[in-house]
Amino acid sequence: MFDSLHLRSNVTVKGQGEASILRKCDGVEVALILDGDYGEEQITVADPSPFRVGMGVTVRDQRSGGFHTTVATIIWQDGDAFGVTKPLNADCMVSNKAVAATTFPVISGYHVENARVEHLAIDGNRVNNPHLNGCRGAGVFLYRGHGTVIEHCVVRNYFGDGISFQQSNDVILTDCLVEGCSHLGMHPGSGSQRPTLKRNVSRKNDDMGIFLCWRVKHGVFEDNETLDNGRYGFSIGHKYTNNLFQRNRIIGNGKAGIHFRNESEAMAGHRNRIENNEIVGNGEHGIRIDGETHDIVICGNRFGDLPERPQPTHVFVGEKASRVLLDKNLYEGKGETCVNEGAADAVQLVS
Repeated sequence: MFDSLHLRSNVTVKGQGEASILRKCDGVEVALILDGDYGEEQITVADPSPFRVGMGVTVRDQRSGGFHTTVATIIWQDGDAFGVTKPLNADCMVSNKAVAATTFPVISGYHVENARVEHLAIDGNRVNNPHLNGCRGAGVFLYRGHGTVIEHCVVRNYFGDGISFQQSNDVILTDCLVEGCSHLGMHPGSGSQRPTLKRNVSRKNDDMGIFLCWRVKHGVFEDNETLDNGRYGFSIGHKYTNNLFQRNRIIGNGKAGIHFRNESEAMAGHRNRIENNEIVGNGEHGIRIDGETHDIVICGNRFGDLPERPQPTHVFVGEKASRVLLDKNLYEGKGETCVNEGAADAVQLVS
């Protein structure tokens, strides 16, 4: 793949599983020699030889951050200048080490509805590519891809996130495998409402298994497995409220199985329900609740150790959290049942 497979509304792309492999081409990164201005639709590079018309390209500088990175397709060349399909999202200044890179999502859906992707495998070719941040790229990436269904797909070894969807409502992600990616396995974010993730496996990614980003609400996360990820199995944070997590296997992650991030009361991940999950052998905590997070229900879960990795604390409640209900959980192994650093009534232990 020298550019993304670009999805279209109401179109299904269907492969033959592991027999249908889309492999990211080797990527390079080249400095800009002229500033790329906000809204400009061309770039000028120090070495034009790696680029050609039809290739995917990323443009950014050291200040771009996630959402100000631009990912586009090259549509014309004039010497060391290239035209691209999207206006730049921000100024990309030579003084801030602006670059163009041959990086892009392997599958990409922008401004689509009811697209479907089934039975495809993606090889991200991680060792031969620069990093692309998950707010603008992944093995599979959606931006305002409402109602998209992704099922029975595999993403391996992408230098960035495995599957990321941003500002995309009612996305359904089922029976997928993401492994060996350099950052986040699965990344619903930036206000994607009502996501459904069922029966997926996210394992051995360098950072997190499933990262629940900003303003994602009313999601359902059932029967997933987050295994042996570098830091967290699930990470929950900024305005991420009213979601259900049930029957997931959250095992062997480096720090915590589930982490509620350190947010203020107005911004925290309130009113989430964690029910009937297996939360075992995570490096520091089964569940860690930081920030001014409240109204969390943790019921019917099994907490415990792995033979080679005990789970020191099953539930940790930080000093600013409140109204955490623990009900009918099973606590096995040597780990401490609950550490509460907050007010005495922050945790209600029913049984």
